[in-house]
Amino acid sequence: MTQAERDRLVALKKAKKKMITQKQAAEEIGVTERQVRRLLRKLRRKGDQAVIHELRGRASNRKLPAEMEERAMTVLSDPVYRGFGPTLAAEYLHQRHRITVSKETVRQWMAKAELWQAGRRRVVEVHQWRLRRSRCGELVQWDTSVHDWLEGRGEQMYLISMIDDATSRLFARFVRHDSSEENMRLLWSYLERFGRPLAFYTDKAGMFQSAVKTKRQEQREGRDRPEMPPTQIARALRELGIVWIPAHSPQAKGRVERQFLTAQDRLVKGMRVACVCTIEEANAYLEKEYLPWWNQALTVEPADAADAHRPLGQESDLAAILSHVEQRQVTNDYTLRYCGKIFQIDRQDIGVGMRKARVRVEERLDGTIAVRFQDTYVRVCRCEQSGCQPPPSAETRSAPPLHSTSKAKRKSQWMKNFSVRSGPSLREAIEVSNARS
Repeated sequence: MTQAERDRLVALKKAKKKMITQKQAAEEIGVTERQVRRLLRKLRRKGDQAVIHELRGRASNRKLPAEMEERAMTVLSDPVYRGFGPTLAAEYLHQRHRITVSKETVRQWMAKAELWQAGRRRVVEVHQWRLRRSRCGELVQWDTSVHDWLEGRGEQMYLISMIDDATSRLFARFVRHDSSEENMRLLWSYLERFGRPLAFYTDKAGMFQSAVKTKRQEQREGRDRPEMPPTQIARALRELGIVWIPAHSPQAKGRVERQFLTAQDRLVKGMRVACVCTIEEANAYLEKEYLPWWNQALTVEPADAADAHRPLGQESDLAAILSHVEQRQVTNDYTLRYCGKIFQIDRQDIGVGMRKARVRVEERLDGTIAVRFQDTYVRVCRCEQSGCQPPPSAETRSAPPLHSTSKAKRKSQWMKNFSVRSGPSLREAIEVSNARS
């Protein structure tokens, strides 16, 4: 019997002996007068046991059957569910095995079966979080995660993610290489689905900004960053009218970093259960299972319902903008060189002022080459090496030139090998002249 039950028994016996009224007993116990009368009747029948709850020592009427606990623990003991926490385990038990229990019940079952052990939460330094943007599309965080996503069942993959700052809406793809080309492909898909956001928030990777070259053992601390040419992605964002904001630390773009922590736990385990082994299957699972769950369960409503994304206009030619762009000069024979190859401009597209002019060469994501002069695209064809002038041989390059440009050796060679017939001497010429006169 607990101390509270003993106190209740004392108050009831006082009321039974008329030492206090039933109202005073009810106030002392903390129940109503009607309940006091019930307890007094029960006290006459059962004695002191009247204050003890009748279900003490008995199983609860709402206790789940032991067969359900055994079946759930048998399922979670499978190696495919290794490392699952109580929350994720409860979701999979409900979705795949029709075992519907609360995550707290699953936690107690897993702790009892030694399948899960709660760890102490470390005390971390508290940082002031930046407020979310008010509208969807004002700021999109963009980053790539390197992880063993398939747990050794397949090839190495990278997860490129774009998460909206206002709503936490997620858009992601698995790729084989973290390159500018793969990031442009994902950017293309994002722009076609949602439109142009106001700004992208990324790290300072080499695909977003050009590195400053310094001499060996030279430091740039305390000096301003010099103006560097933009990278291909930076140029594309500038042409699309999208602001690029660099993050100075991983904590600054914490929303996308925390999303990677969730993906490295839930997404990895989900693909393990689904037996995903290839990048195609991983992207299919990501599109059909993980992204719908994320955008339904973890997104929030923005402070402003208006969408800040801007539509793609006619001037936004994604094939031209999201490509590798370089400048080349047209030669006198209306050809240009790109990647060690010679391209000839079509005769019908040759215009005034094209010689020695700079043209824009676009190597697009599908592998084609497009050349633009001013605002017009011109047709080009690759010049075969057999039709071009062969390069000089090694013997020709090593032979000295016939005419030297040096002033010390500047001597005319026009009389060389010139045949001159021998003539009479001066004396003979005078005698011939006198004889004639």
